[in-house]
Amino acid sequence: MSTTNTKIAISMTRLLLAPMLAVAFFLTASAYGAAPGITGPTFNLTAQSAYITQPDGGMIYSWGYGCNGAPSGFNPSATLMHGATCSSMQVPGPTLIVTEGQTVTVNLLNGLPTSVGNTSILFPGFNVTTTGGVGGLLTQEAAPGGSVTYKFTAGSPGTRAYYSGTQGDLQVEMGLYGAIIVLPNTVPTNCTSVGSVPIHYVAPGNTAEQDFRLAAAAYDHARTCYDREYLFQFAEMDPSIHTQALAQVTAINSCVPPTDPAAPPCPTTLNVATEPYHPTYFLINGRSMPDDMDSNYAAEYPHQPYNGNPHMHPGEQVLLRIIGQGRWQHPFHEHGNHVRILGRDGDLIVSKDDSATNPSLAGPLLFTTTTTPGLAMDGIFYWTGKGLNWDAYGHNPASGDPLAKLGCDGLLNGYHSVTTDLNFYEWCQDHNKPMQAAPFGDIAGGGPVTLPDPNIFTNGAWFGGSPYLGPNATIRAVGTTGTTPPSGTIANSPTGEAGFAFMWHSHNEREITTSNVFPGGMLMMMLVDSREFVIDESN
Repeated sequence: MSTTNTKIAISMTRLLLAPMLAVAFFLTASAYGAAPGITGPTFNLTAQSAYITQPDGGMIYSWGYGCNGAPSGFNPSATLMHGATCSSMQVPGPTLIVTEGQTVTVNLLNGLPTSVGNTSILFPGFNVTTTGGVGGLLTQEAAPGGSVTYKFTAGSPGTRAYYSGTQGDLQVEMGLYGAIIVLPNTVPTNCTSVGSVPIHYVAPGNTAEQDFRLAAAAYDHARTCYDREYLFQFAEMDPSIHTQALAQVTAINSCVPPTDPAAPPCPTTLNVATEPYHPTYFLINGRSMPDDMDSNYAAEYPHQPYNGNPHMHPGEQVLLRIIGQGRWQHPFHEHGNHVRILGRDGDLIVSKDDSATNPSLAGPLLFTTTTTPGLAMDGIFYWTGKGLNWDAYGHNPASGDPLAKLGCDGLLNGYHSVTTDLNFYEWCQDHNKPMQAAPFGDIAGGGPVTLPDPNIFTNGAWFGGSPYLGPNATIRAVGTTGTTPPSGTIANSPTGEAGFAFMWHSHNEREITTSNVFPGGMLMMMLVDSREFVIDESN
Protein backbone atom coordinates (compact mmCIF):
# COMPACT_ATOMS: atom_id res chain seq x y z
CA MET A 1 0.00 0.00 0.00
CA SER A 2 1.38 3.37 -0.99
CA THR A 3 2.03 5.80 1.82
CA THR A 4 1.55 8.79 -0.46
CA ASN A 5 -1.27 10.18 -2.56
CA THR A 6 -3.64 7.62 -1.10
CA LYS A 7 -7.22 8.65 -0.49
CA ILE A 8 -8.82 6.21 1.92
CA ALA A 9 -12.48 6.22 2.86
CA ILE A 10 -13.03 6.12 6.58
CA SER A 11 -15.41 3.32 7.49
CA MET A 12 -16.42 1.40 10.54
CA THR A 13 -14.26 -1.50 9.42
CA ARG A 14 -11.00 0.25 10.23
CA LEU A 15 -11.73 2.22 13.36
CA LEU A 16 -10.15 1.64 16.72
CA LEU A 17 -12.17 2.87 19.62
CA ALA A 18 -9.50 4.39 21.84
CA PRO A 19 -9.21 3.28 25.47
CA MET A 20 -11.24 6.22 26.76
CA LEU A 21 -14.21 4.95 24.75
CA ALA A 22 -16.62 2.32 26.02
CA VAL A 23 -19.16 2.06 23.19
CA ALA A 24 -19.22 2.60 19.44
CA PHE A 25 -21.67 3.06 16.63
CA PHE A 26 -22.03 2.59 12.93
CA LEU A 27 -19.76 5.07 11.19
CA THR A 28 -20.61 6.31 7.73
CA ALA A 29 -17.81 6.17 5.17
CA SER A 30 -16.33 9.20 3.42
CA ALA A 31 -18.22 11.86 5.35
CA TYR A 32 -16.01 14.57 6.73
CA GLY A 33 -16.39 17.90 8.41
CA ALA A 34 -15.04 21.46 7.94
CA ALA A 35 -16.93 24.70 8.61
CA PRO A 36 -18.60 25.59 5.31
CA GLY A 37 -20.62 28.72 4.73
CA ILE A 38 -21.35 31.56 2.32
CA THR A 39 -19.35 34.72 1.79
CA GLY A 40 -20.40 38.35 1.74
CA PRO A 41 -20.11 41.08 2.62
CA THR A 42 -23.71 41.35 1.31
CA PHE A 43 -26.11 38.53 2.17
CA ASN A 44 -29.61 38.18 0.75
CA LEU A 45 -31.53 35.93 3.11
CA THR A 46 -35.11 34.77 3.39
CA ALA A 47 -37.05 33.10 6.18
CA GLN A 48 -39.25 30.23 5.02
CA SER A 49 -40.86 27.01 6.17
CA ALA A 50 -39.95 23.44 5.24
CA TYR A 51 -39.57 20.00 6.76
CA ILE A 52 -36.37 18.67 8.30
CA THR A 53 -35.72 14.98 8.94
CA GLN A 54 -34.65 13.01 11.98
CA PRO A 55 -33.15 9.51 12.31
CA ASP A 56 -36.40 8.08 13.70
CA GLY A 57 -38.10 8.90 10.40
CA GLY A 58 -39.75 12.06 11.65
CA MET A 59 -40.42 14.90 9.20
CA ILE A 60 -40.51 17.98 11.41
CA TYR A 61 -42.23 21.15 10.21
CA SER A 62 -39.75 23.97 10.82
CA TRP A 63 -38.79 27.51 9.92
CA GLY A 64 -35.32 28.55 8.87
CA TYR A 65 -33.21 31.17 7.17
CA GLY A 66 -31.89 30.53 3.68
CA CYS A 67 -30.54 32.24 0.59
CA ASN A 68 -32.74 34.55 -1.45
CA GLY A 69 -30.95 33.81 -4.71
CA ALA A 70 -27.44 32.55 -5.32
CA PRO A 71 -24.89 33.71 -2.72
CA SER A 72 -21.81 35.64 -3.75
CA GLY A 73 -19.66 32.62 -2.97
CA PHE A 74 -18.85 29.70 -0.69
CA ASN A 75 -15.99 29.22 1.77
CA PRO A 76 -14.44 26.71 1.43
CA SER A 77 -15.00 27.30 -2.27
CA ALA A 78 -17.68 25.42 -4.18
CA THR A 79 -14.93 23.67 -6.15
CA LEU A 80 -13.61 22.19 -2.91
CA MET A 81 -17.00 21.54 -1.30
CA HIS A 82 -18.55 19.42 -4.02
CA GLY A 83 -22.30 19.83 -4.01
CA ALA A 84 -22.24 23.12 -2.09
CA THR A 85 -25.64 24.79 -2.22
CA CYS A 86 -27.64 27.33 -0.27
CA SER A 87 -31.35 26.56 -0.29
CA SER A 88 -34.12 29.00 0.54
CA MET A 89 -34.56 27.36 3.94
CA GLN A 90 -32.07 25.51 6.12
CA VAL A 91 -31.49 24.67 9.79
CA PRO A 92 -29.18 26.13 10.96
CA GLY A 93 -29.30 29.11 8.64
CA PRO A 94 -26.41 29.81 6.27
CA THR A 95 -23.09 30.35 8.03
CA LEU A 96 -22.12 33.94 7.18
CA ILE A 97 -18.36 34.25 6.64
CA VAL A 98 -16.90 37.75 6.64
CA THR A 99 -13.54 39.42 7.28
CA GLU A 100 -12.66 41.73 10.13
CA GLY A 101 -13.35 45.37 9.23
CA GLN A 102 -15.82 44.65 6.43
CA THR A 103 -19.14 46.47 6.26
CA VAL A 104 -21.71 43.68 6.30
CA THR A 105 -25.20 44.04 4.82
CA VAL A 106 -27.93 41.48 5.44
CA ASN A 107 -31.18 41.85 3.51
CA LEU A 108 -33.93 39.69 5.03
CA LEU A 109 -37.17 38.80 3.19
CA ASN A 110 -39.99 37.37 5.27
CA GLY A 111 -41.28 34.34 3.34
CA LEU A 112 -42.93 32.66 6.31
CA PRO A 113 -46.69 31.98 6.30
CA THR A 114 -48.63 35.18 6.82
CA SER A 115 -50.10 33.87 10.06
CA VAL A 116 -46.62 33.65 11.59
CA GLY A 117 -46.39 37.44 11.51
CA ASN A 118 -43.16 39.39 11.59
CA THR A 119 -39.68 38.00 11.80
CA SER A 120 -36.20 39.47 12.22
CA ILE A 121 -32.53 38.76 12.95
CA LEU A 122 -30.47 39.76 15.98
CA PHE A 123 -26.69 40.08 15.62
CA PRO A 124 -25.35 40.12 19.21
CA GLY A 125 -21.95 41.73 19.57
CA PHE A 126 -22.33 44.06 16.59
CA ASN A 127 -23.54 47.66 16.38
CA VAL A 128 -26.37 47.27 13.89
CA THR A 129 -28.22 49.90 11.90
CA THR A 130 -31.46 49.06 10.10
CA THR A 131 -33.35 50.20 7.04
CA GLY A 132 -36.98 49.42 6.25
CA GLY A 133 -39.18 47.01 8.06
CA VAL A 134 -41.40 47.74 11.04
CA GLY A 135 -40.51 48.42 14.63
CA GLY A 136 -40.24 45.43 16.94
CA LEU A 137 -39.42 44.86 20.56
CA LEU A 138 -35.71 44.20 20.00
CA THR A 139 -35.02 45.31 16.42
CA GLN A 140 -36.63 46.23 13.11
CA GLU A 141 -38.70 43.37 11.77
CA ALA A 142 -39.82 42.20 8.35
CA ALA A 143 -43.61 41.98 8.03
CA PRO A 144 -45.11 39.04 6.10
CA GLY A 145 -43.89 39.37 2.52
CA GLY A 146 -41.82 42.38 3.50
CA SER A 147 -38.13 42.96 4.06
CA VAL A 148 -35.64 44.69 6.31
CA THR A 149 -31.95 45.49 5.95
CA TYR A 150 -29.34 45.16 8.69
CA LYS A 151 -25.90 46.71 8.41
CA PHE A 152 -22.89 46.48 10.73
CA THR A 153 -19.11 46.45 10.73
CA ALA A 154 -17.50 43.08 11.38
CA GLY A 155 -15.54 43.71 14.55
CA SER A 156 -13.03 41.42 16.19
CA PRO A 157 -12.51 37.94 14.75
CA GLY A 158 -14.24 34.89 16.15
CA THR A 159 -17.48 32.94 16.05
CA ARG A 160 -20.86 34.39 16.94
CA ALA A 161 -24.53 33.47 16.77
CA TYR A 162 -27.40 35.13 14.96
CA TYR A 163 -31.08 34.34 15.56
CA SER A 164 -34.59 35.72 15.39
CA GLY A 165 -35.39 38.67 17.63
CA THR A 166 -39.13 38.18 17.23
CA GLN A 167 -41.05 35.92 19.63
CA GLY A 168 -37.82 34.04 20.27
CA ASP A 169 -39.42 31.29 22.37
CA LEU A 170 -41.22 30.15 19.23
CA GLN A 171 -39.14 31.31 16.26
CA VAL A 172 -35.74 30.18 17.54
CA GLU A 173 -37.28 26.86 18.57
CA MET A 174 -38.66 26.49 15.05
CA GLY A 175 -35.14 26.85 13.59
CA LEU A 176 -34.45 30.52 12.96
CA TYR A 177 -30.80 30.68 14.00
CA GLY A 178 -27.33 30.52 12.42
CA ALA A 179 -23.67 31.43 12.80
CA ILE A 180 -21.37 34.28 11.79
CA ILE A 181 -17.65 33.68 11.46
CA VAL A 182 -15.42 36.77 11.40
CA LEU A 183 -11.97 36.01 10.00
CA PRO A 184 -8.93 38.07 11.03
CA ASN A 185 -7.76 40.57 8.42
CA THR A 186 -4.08 39.84 9.05
CA VAL A 187 -2.14 36.57 9.18
CA PRO A 188 0.27 36.17 12.11
CA THR A 189 3.76 35.68 10.74
CA ASN A 190 4.19 32.24 12.32
CA CYS A 191 0.98 30.81 10.85
CA THR A 192 0.93 28.94 7.57
CA SER A 193 -1.19 30.68 4.95
CA VAL A 194 -4.35 29.03 3.71
CA GLY A 195 -3.58 26.70 0.82
CA SER A 196 -0.21 25.56 2.15
CA VAL A 197 -0.78 21.86 2.69
CA PRO A 198 2.29 21.13 4.90
CA ILE A 199 0.50 22.68 7.87
CA HIS A 200 -1.54 19.48 7.85
CA TYR A 201 0.87 16.88 9.13
CA VAL A 202 0.46 14.56 6.14
CA ALA A 203 3.24 12.22 5.10
CA PRO A 204 6.09 13.61 2.97
CA GLY A 205 5.25 13.69 -0.71
CA ASN A 206 1.52 13.42 -0.15
CA THR A 207 0.19 16.47 -1.94
CA ALA A 208 -3.33 15.14 -2.39
CA GLU A 209 -4.67 16.65 0.81
CA GLN A 210 -6.21 20.08 0.35
CA ASP A 211 -6.65 22.92 2.80
CA PHE A 212 -10.21 23.56 3.96
CA ARG A 213 -9.44 26.18 6.61
CA LEU A 214 -11.25 29.49 6.43
CA ALA A 215 -8.17 31.35 7.72
CA ALA A 216 -4.67 30.73 9.02
CA ALA A 217 -5.54 31.82 12.55
CA ALA A 218 -8.68 32.15 14.62
CA TYR A 219 -7.78 35.60 15.95
CA ASP A 220 -5.22 38.34 15.40
CA HIS A 221 -2.77 36.54 17.65
CA ALA A 222 0.29 34.47 16.87
CA ARG A 223 -0.82 31.65 19.17
CA THR A 224 -4.18 31.04 17.51
CA CYS A 225 -2.88 29.28 14.39
CA TYR A 226 -4.76 26.09 13.56
CA ASP A 227 -4.74 23.19 11.10
CA ARG A 228 -8.41 22.21 10.77
CA GLU A 229 -11.70 23.67 11.92
CA TYR A 230 -15.23 22.52 12.64
CA LEU A 231 -18.42 24.39 13.52
CA PHE A 232 -20.93 22.84 15.93
CA GLN A 233 -24.27 24.50 16.67
CA PHE A 234 -26.18 22.82 19.51
CA ALA A 235 -29.96 23.04 19.83
CA GLU A 236 -32.87 20.99 21.12
CA MET A 237 -36.32 20.64 19.61
CA ASP A 238 -39.77 19.94 21.07
CA PRO A 239 -41.82 18.37 18.24
CA SER A 240 -45.11 19.20 19.96
CA ILE A 241 -44.43 22.91 19.39
CA HIS A 242 -43.74 22.27 15.72
CA THR A 243 -46.91 20.17 15.43
CA GLN A 244 -48.97 22.96 16.99
CA ALA A 245 -47.47 25.53 14.62
CA LEU A 246 -48.23 23.40 11.56
CA ALA A 247 -51.77 22.67 12.70
CA GLN A 248 -52.53 26.33 13.32
CA VAL A 249 -50.95 27.51 10.05
CA THR A 250 -52.97 24.89 8.18
CA ALA A 251 -56.18 25.77 9.99
CA ILE A 252 -55.77 29.49 9.32
CA ASN A 253 -54.98 28.91 5.64
CA SER A 254 -57.97 26.62 5.16
CA CYS A 255 -60.48 28.54 7.25
CA VAL A 256 -63.53 29.78 5.34
CA PRO A 257 -64.92 32.99 6.80
CA PRO A 258 -68.33 32.25 8.35
CA THR A 259 -71.44 33.77 6.82
CA ASP A 260 -73.11 33.97 10.20
CA PRO A 261 -71.99 37.25 11.82
CA ALA A 262 -72.49 35.68 15.24
CA ALA A 263 -70.00 32.88 14.49
CA PRO A 264 -66.38 33.32 15.62
CA PRO A 265 -64.20 34.72 12.84
CA CYS A 266 -61.30 32.83 11.34
CA PRO A 267 -58.10 33.18 13.36
CA THR A 268 -55.37 35.18 11.68
CA THR A 269 -52.34 34.70 13.93
CA LEU A 270 -50.67 31.81 15.69
CA ASN A 271 -51.08 31.15 19.38
CA VAL A 272 -48.59 28.33 19.99
CA ALA A 273 -47.93 27.25 23.57
CA THR A 274 -44.17 26.96 24.14
CA GLU A 275 -44.45 25.81 27.76
CA PRO A 276 -44.19 23.26 29.23
CA TYR A 277 -41.09 22.47 27.20
CA HIS A 278 -40.26 18.81 26.48
CA PRO A 279 -37.65 18.44 23.74
CA THR A 280 -37.06 14.95 22.37
CA TYR A 281 -34.65 15.85 19.56
CA PHE A 282 -31.14 17.06 20.34
CA LEU A 283 -29.31 18.52 17.36
CA ILE A 284 -25.78 19.28 16.21
CA ASN A 285 -25.98 21.51 13.13
CA GLY A 286 -29.63 20.58 12.67
CA ARG A 287 -28.98 16.83 12.62
CA SER A 288 -28.95 14.01 15.16
CA MET A 289 -26.59 11.07 15.31
CA PRO A 290 -26.00 9.16 12.99
CA ASP A 291 -27.24 11.69 10.40
CA ASP A 292 -24.68 14.22 11.63
CA MET A 293 -21.89 11.98 10.32
CA ASP A 294 -23.22 11.98 6.76
CA SER A 295 -21.78 14.39 4.20
CA ASN A 296 -22.04 18.13 4.18
CA TYR A 297 -24.62 19.15 1.55
CA ALA A 298 -25.92 15.56 1.35
CA ALA A 299 -28.92 15.31 -0.98
CA GLU A 300 -30.97 13.44 1.61
CA TYR A 301 -30.91 16.49 3.90
CA PRO A 302 -31.86 19.39 1.59
CA HIS A 303 -32.63 21.67 4.53
CA GLN A 304 -29.87 20.45 6.89
CA PRO A 305 -26.65 20.98 4.91
CA TYR A 306 -24.05 20.93 7.68
CA ASN A 307 -22.70 17.83 9.38
CA GLY A 308 -20.76 17.18 12.58
CA ASN A 309 -17.99 14.75 11.72
CA PRO A 310 -14.49 15.92 12.71
CA HIS A 311 -11.28 14.23 11.54
CA MET A 312 -7.63 14.91 12.25
CA HIS A 313 -4.07 13.63 12.11
CA PRO A 314 -2.08 13.26 15.34
CA GLY A 315 -0.57 16.53 16.49
CA GLU A 316 -2.84 18.83 14.52
CA GLN A 317 -4.34 21.90 16.15
CA VAL A 318 -8.09 21.57 15.54
CA LEU A 319 -10.19 24.71 15.96
CA LEU A 320 -13.65 24.06 17.36
CA ARG A 321 -16.29 26.73 16.82
CA ILE A 322 -19.11 25.98 19.27
CA ILE A 323 -22.46 27.77 19.67
CA GLY A 324 -25.43 27.16 21.96
CA GLN A 325 -28.49 27.93 19.83
CA GLY A 326 -31.36 26.53 21.86
CA ARG A 327 -32.96 27.22 25.25
CA TRP A 328 -30.93 24.73 27.27
CA GLN A 329 -27.32 24.35 28.25
CA HIS A 330 -25.71 21.25 26.76
CA PRO A 331 -22.63 19.79 28.48
CA PHE A 332 -20.67 18.61 25.45
CA HIS A 333 -17.67 16.41 26.17
CA GLU A 334 -14.83 15.89 23.70
CA HIS A 335 -13.18 12.55 24.52
CA GLY A 336 -9.44 12.25 23.99
CA ASN A 337 -8.33 15.58 25.40
CA HIS A 338 -9.50 18.81 26.98
CA VAL A 339 -10.33 21.86 24.84
CA ARG A 340 -8.31 25.04 25.34
CA ILE A 341 -10.73 27.95 24.98
CA LEU A 342 -9.35 30.86 22.94
CA GLY A 343 -12.23 33.28 23.20
CA ARG A 344 -15.96 33.75 23.62
CA ASP A 345 -18.29 35.75 21.37
CA GLY A 346 -15.34 37.18 19.48
CA ASP A 347 -13.45 38.25 22.61
CA LEU A 348 -9.99 36.66 22.78
CA ILE A 349 -9.16 35.77 26.39
CA VAL A 350 -5.70 37.12 27.23
CA SER A 351 -3.65 37.96 30.29
CA LYS A 352 -3.83 41.64 31.23
CA ASP A 353 -0.56 41.32 33.11
CA ASP A 354 1.39 40.33 30.02
CA SER A 355 2.79 42.29 27.09
CA ALA A 356 0.32 44.74 25.63
CA THR A 357 1.52 43.94 22.11
CA ASN A 358 1.53 40.15 22.38
CA PRO A 359 -0.33 39.09 25.53
CA SER A 360 -0.43 35.47 26.60
CA LEU A 361 -3.57 33.47 26.04
CA ALA A 362 -5.52 32.90 29.24
CA GLY A 363 -8.54 30.84 28.25
CA PRO A 364 -9.52 27.88 30.42
CA LEU A 365 -8.81 24.23 29.65
CA LEU A 366 -12.23 22.58 29.62
CA PHE A 367 -13.17 18.95 30.19
CA THR A 368 -16.67 19.76 28.92
CA THR A 369 -17.58 22.68 26.66
CA THR A 370 -20.95 23.66 28.09
CA THR A 371 -22.99 25.35 25.39
CA THR A 372 -24.78 28.21 27.11
CA PRO A 373 -27.74 29.50 25.04
CA GLY A 374 -26.60 32.28 22.73
CA LEU A 375 -22.93 31.89 23.67
CA ALA A 376 -20.27 31.13 21.07
CA MET A 377 -16.75 29.99 21.86
CA ASP A 378 -13.61 29.09 19.96
CA GLY A 379 -11.22 26.46 21.29
CA ILE A 380 -8.32 24.23 20.27
CA PHE A 381 -8.38 20.43 20.50
CA TYR A 382 -5.39 18.22 19.74
CA TRP A 383 -4.41 14.58 20.18
CA THR A 384 -0.89 13.18 19.95
CA GLY A 385 -0.91 9.81 21.71
CA LYS A 386 0.89 11.21 24.73
CA GLY A 387 -0.11 9.39 27.89
CA LEU A 388 -1.18 6.12 26.28
CA ASN A 389 1.95 4.39 27.64
CA TRP A 390 2.37 2.40 24.45
CA ASP A 391 3.58 3.28 20.97
CA ALA A 392 0.43 4.14 19.00
CA TYR A 393 2.29 3.49 15.74
CA GLY A 394 3.40 -0.02 16.68
CA HIS A 395 7.12 0.60 16.25
CA ASN A 396 9.09 -2.47 17.27
CA PRO A 397 12.77 -3.07 16.44
CA ALA A 398 12.26 -6.81 16.89
CA SER A 399 9.92 -6.92 13.90
CA GLY A 400 12.39 -5.13 11.62
CA ASP A 401 10.29 -1.99 11.45
CA PRO A 402 12.42 0.67 9.66
CA LEU A 403 10.59 3.48 11.45
CA ALA A 404 11.64 2.04 14.79
CA LYS A 405 15.25 2.34 13.70
CA LEU A 406 14.72 6.01 12.89
CA GLY A 407 14.57 6.73 16.55
CA CYS A 408 12.68 9.56 18.17
CA ASP A 409 14.62 12.69 19.08
CA GLY A 410 12.17 14.31 21.48
CA LEU A 411 13.40 17.77 20.53
CA LEU A 412 9.92 19.24 20.03
CA ASN A 413 8.79 19.44 23.66
CA GLY A 414 9.20 15.68 23.94
CA TYR A 415 7.81 14.93 20.48
CA HIS A 416 9.68 13.76 17.39
CA SER A 417 10.72 16.88 15.49
CA VAL A 418 11.72 15.64 12.01
CA THR A 419 8.82 16.67 9.78
CA THR A 420 9.95 14.41 6.94
CA ASP A 421 9.51 11.28 9.08
CA LEU A 422 6.20 9.49 9.11
CA ASN A 423 6.21 9.51 12.90
CA PHE A 424 6.62 13.27 13.13
CA TYR A 425 5.08 14.48 16.41
CA GLU A 426 5.20 11.04 18.00
CA TRP A 427 5.48 11.13 21.79
CA CYS A 428 9.03 9.89 22.18
CA GLN A 429 8.66 8.50 25.68
CA ASP A 430 6.54 5.68 24.23
CA HIS A 431 8.61 5.08 21.10
CA ASN A 432 9.30 1.35 20.44
CA LYS A 433 6.92 0.28 23.22
CA PRO A 434 4.42 -2.11 21.63
CA MET A 435 1.77 -3.86 23.64
CA GLN A 436 2.08 -7.37 25.02
CA ALA A 437 -0.51 -10.11 25.32
CA ALA A 438 0.13 -10.62 29.04
CA PRO A 439 1.93 -7.60 30.45
CA PHE A 440 4.31 -7.86 33.35
CA GLY A 441 4.97 -4.13 33.68
CA ASP A 442 8.21 -4.13 31.70
CA ILE A 443 9.15 -3.53 28.10
CA ALA A 444 11.24 -6.69 28.00
CA GLY A 445 8.05 -8.69 28.39
CA GLY A 446 6.77 -7.25 25.09
CA GLY A 447 5.15 -4.02 26.12
CA PRO A 448 3.80 -2.02 29.02
CA VAL A 449 0.03 -2.47 28.70
CA THR A 450 -2.73 -4.52 27.18
CA LEU A 451 -6.36 -3.90 26.39
CA PRO A 452 -9.27 -5.68 28.06
CA ASP A 453 -11.32 -8.47 26.54
CA PRO A 454 -12.90 -7.04 23.37
CA ASN A 455 -16.26 -8.54 24.29
CA ILE A 456 -16.24 -6.39 27.41
CA PHE A 457 -14.48 -3.35 26.03
CA THR A 458 -16.59 -2.88 22.92
CA ASN A 459 -18.77 -4.75 20.50
CA GLY A 460 -17.52 -7.07 17.76
CA ALA A 461 -17.30 -5.63 14.28
CA TRP A 462 -17.57 -2.07 15.58
CA PHE A 463 -14.05 -2.43 16.93
CA GLY A 464 -11.11 -1.88 14.60
CA GLY A 465 -9.14 -4.78 15.99
CA SER A 466 -5.83 -2.99 16.45
CA PRO A 467 -4.47 -0.67 19.14
CA TYR A 468 -2.16 0.94 16.55
CA LEU A 469 -2.43 3.76 14.02
CA GLY A 470 -1.78 3.35 10.33
CA PRO A 471 -1.55 0.67 7.66
CA ASN A 472 0.38 -2.46 8.57
CA ALA A 473 0.82 -1.12 12.11
CA THR A 474 -0.08 -4.47 13.63
CA ILE A 475 2.43 -6.19 11.36
CA ARG A 476 5.06 -3.64 12.37
CA ALA A 477 4.41 -4.32 16.03
CA VAL A 478 4.22 -8.12 16.15
CA GLY A 479 5.25 -9.42 12.72
CA THR A 480 3.19 -11.62 10.44
CA THR A 481 2.51 -14.36 12.96
CA GLY A 482 2.08 -12.43 16.19
CA THR A 483 -1.16 -11.10 17.58
CA THR A 484 -2.17 -8.07 19.57
CA PRO A 485 -4.90 -7.86 22.18
CA PRO A 486 -7.63 -7.69 21.12
CA SER A 487 -7.42 -9.24 17.64
CA GLY A 488 -9.27 -11.44 15.25
CA THR A 489 -12.35 -9.28 14.75
CA ILE A 490 -14.15 -9.76 11.48
CA ALA A 491 -13.95 -6.08 10.63
CA ASN A 492 -10.30 -5.26 10.27
CA SER A 493 -7.37 -6.86 8.48
CA PRO A 494 -3.95 -6.50 10.17
CA THR A 495 -2.65 -5.06 6.90
CA GLY A 496 -5.44 -2.48 6.62
CA GLU A 497 -5.65 0.98 8.11
CA ALA A 498 -6.63 1.48 11.71
CA GLY A 499 -7.65 4.84 13.12
CA PHE A 500 -8.71 5.94 16.58
CA ALA A 501 -12.29 7.04 17.19
CA PHE A 502 -13.20 9.22 20.16
CA MET A 503 -16.84 9.63 21.05
CA TRP A 504 -17.86 13.27 21.37
CA HIS A 505 -21.23 13.59 23.06
CA SER A 506 -23.46 15.41 25.50
CA HIS A 507 -22.85 14.46 29.11
CA ASN A 508 -26.59 14.68 29.69
CA GLU A 509 -27.53 11.07 28.94
CA ARG A 510 -30.98 11.94 27.67
CA GLU A 511 -29.40 14.17 25.02
CA ILE A 512 -27.68 11.23 23.30
CA THR A 513 -31.06 9.76 22.40
CA THR A 514 -33.55 10.47 19.63
CA SER A 515 -37.14 10.31 20.87
CA ASN A 516 -35.69 8.62 23.97
CA VAL A 517 -34.02 5.87 21.92
CA PHE A 518 -30.26 5.39 22.20
CA PRO A 519 -28.02 6.06 20.28
CA GLY A 520 -28.91 9.41 18.77
CA GLY A 521 -29.01 13.09 19.55
CA MET A 522 -25.86 15.05 20.37
CA LEU A 523 -23.29 12.43 19.55
CA MET A 524 -20.55 12.11 16.94
CA MET A 525 -17.02 10.71 16.57
CA MET A 526 -13.66 12.42 16.29
CA LEU A 527 -11.65 10.22 13.93
CA VAL A 528 -7.85 10.29 14.21
CA ASP A 529 -5.99 8.96 11.16
CA SER A 530 -2.34 8.22 10.65
CA ARG A 531 -0.53 10.90 8.66
CA GLU A 532 -0.15 8.97 5.42
CA PHE A 533 -3.91 8.89 4.87
CA VAL A 534 -5.63 11.81 3.20
CA ILE A 535 -8.57 13.46 4.94
CA ASP A 536 -10.76 14.84 2.18
CA GLU A 537 -13.22 17.31 3.68
CA SER A 538 -14.96 18.06 0.39
CA ASN A 539 -18.04 16.05 1.35
